[in-house]
This record gives sequence, structure tokens and C-alpha cells, in this order.
Amino acid sequence: MPVSAQGQNPIATAHTEVGFLTGYGITHRDFGATRTQVQTWDAIVRAGFFLSDEIGKGEWFQGRHQFVAELPYHLAVDHDGRSMTGFYMLGHWRFTSHDKIAPYVFAGGGPMYVDLGLPSMGSRLCFSYQAGTGVQYFINSTTAVDFQYRYHHISNGDIADRNEPLNSSKILFGMAYYY
Repeated sequence: MPVSAQGQNPIATAHTEVGFLTGYGITHRDFGATRTQVQTWDAIVRAGFFLSDEIGKGEWFQGRHQFVAELPYHLAVDHDGRSMTGFYMLGHWRFTSHDKIAPYVFAGGGPMYVDLGLPSMGSRLCFSYQAGTGVQYFINSTTAVDFQYRYHHISNGDIADRNEPLNSSKILFGMAYYY
């Protein structure tokens, strides 16, 4: 439903977003050099800061730029409860042409500490890049339910001799609060 005279997408005027995501991830064996299956339960705390006013008013791409910082925890459910954690910096484009629904796209990455016990990864210091898309549904003027897909890559960036990457898909859901 397009923005009406009575309604406006809360993202159009927000300054800050805080939220959390949780969900499931699984590596894609034989995608690139990935050979090991890793399934994860993911928990991500996030904070976003808007970098622009609304751009493209009245156009299909109407929206705002946003910087999002995330603190992820990935529990490897099929590797004896071992885990990964790190820090992600992501750029988002938040579409604002609807009053209750806010689709978005994003990309970014950051450093990771990987403790999976996989000698093929070569190092516990790794790096991640990722890209994805999602949608938020506003249940009131400051709170949204979030659903997201992301492609997620982890490798050591060739800082060690062995460097098996983990290429995975993640399906995440959560809540977001706007101020």
C-alpha cells in the first residue's frame, strides 16, 4: 500500500534503529572452495544510523541510506557447539514508499573470530563479507518485525596457508525499533 496522506513510513523520519535477529544458516558444499558443512543458529544485535534524508520522493526507489553495525554470534550446531563471533559494518538502502512495509538491500562485512576446530580454515582470525535483502513490517509507528535472507562468506583472506571458505545462506527474523 503506497504512502497515503494519513501515513508515512516511520523510516522516512527516523534517526536510529536498534534491533536483533535470530535464525538458521547452512554452508553450501562445493560452492566455491567450501567443502565442509556447517549449520548455525545465529543471534545478531544491531544498531543503525541514517546517513541521508529521503531520496527519490515519488519514485520506485524512494528511500534512505543507512549504516548498520552488528555484533553476531554464530553457534555451530553440528560442530560440538563451537562458535564464531565478530563485528559487521553494513550499508543499507531502506525503501520508504510504503507506510507499513519497508523492503531493504544491504552489503558489507567485518572481522570474525572462528573457533570451529577446522584445520582447513587455517586461522581463527577470519573475515566476512555478506549481501542480502529483507523486509520489515511495522506493527506500530516505532516497531517492526524483520525477515531477512543473506549470503554470508567467511575466510581468512589468505593470511594462512590453508583457507577453506564457508559460503552459506542465512534466514533470519527479529524485531527492530526506530527512534
